[in-house]
Amino acid sequence: MNSGFQHLQIPDPVFGGTVPAIAQYPTSQQAAGVTVGPFTWEATFNAPLAPGRFPVCVISHGAGGSHLLYRELGTHLARAGWIVVCAEAPRDNRNDNSLSYSDESVTHRCRHLTATLDALLAHPQLGAGADPARIALVGHSLGGCAALALVGGQPWSRKRSPIPVQPDPRFRAAVLMAPATGFYRGPGALAKVAGKLLVLAGEKDDVTPAEDIRHDLQGLPSSVACEFVVIKGAGHYSFLSPFPEALRQPDFPPAQDPAGFDRAQFHRELPGIVESFLAKALPRP
Repeated sequence: MNSGFQHLQIPDPVFGGTVPAIAQYPTSQQAAGVTVGPFTWEATFNAPLAPGRFPVCVISHGAGGSHLLYRELGTHLARAGWIVVCAEAPRDNRNDNSLSYSDESVTHRCRHLTATLDALLAHPQLGAGADPARIALVGHSLGGCAALALVGGQPWSRKRSPIPVQPDPRFRAAVLMAPATGFYRGPGALAKVAGKLLVLAGEKDDVTPAEDIRHDLQGLPSSVACEFVVIKGAGHYSFLSPFPEALRQPDFPPAQDPAGFDRAQFHRELPGIVESFLAKALPRP
């Protein structure tokens, strides 16, 4: 199996218009290579979806991030038989970060992720091949905060009031990569979380430290199966795909890692870790 690649436009339920997204999915066509800006994928543009029904994974990027930064993960999952979609978060991305790190960004991100799933399931080609009983969410940083909300968490604002969010029970498993769990320090914040979780934290993350994440998640119900893994030597941005050499500048933090950490090698391992967890969490019927 190889990876197909499509550009999608997701209806924006908050600000109107549409937001850009990319979808990767199983195809029998050989990879021809796809280039978007400085980034490349081992995939084939507009290849036909392979026959069958496939589980779905929605990926949510971090605050001020991009939907183009999880290339190895998306490609690996597509090759393993997943339909994967990653959308750009409006007003919380690399081009417009006017709402990044705000309480509103959490509310809006949850609404946009639900809208992204709706659009994928309604897509005439990809939706027809999607298995609505096997839907997962992968979130990095603020995307991890939103993922936790969609599986039942209640984020709290800095003013100690609940942030309005609407869980989406269609998401039955979630992978949280360096999640922004500081939003979950209010009373009963995690009491209604359901599903299966994999939490990946960077040993040397100084943005969302591993011990803070571990402490914040102590309120998870005992019924929630949660695996917690600390990635040795990793920083907060180590979960992003390696950047092209021209972008690896000292004044560009997303391209930097703690000394001695090999991001390229890690991204030969991370997709398999995620896929192995999701295969167990959402097994074939």
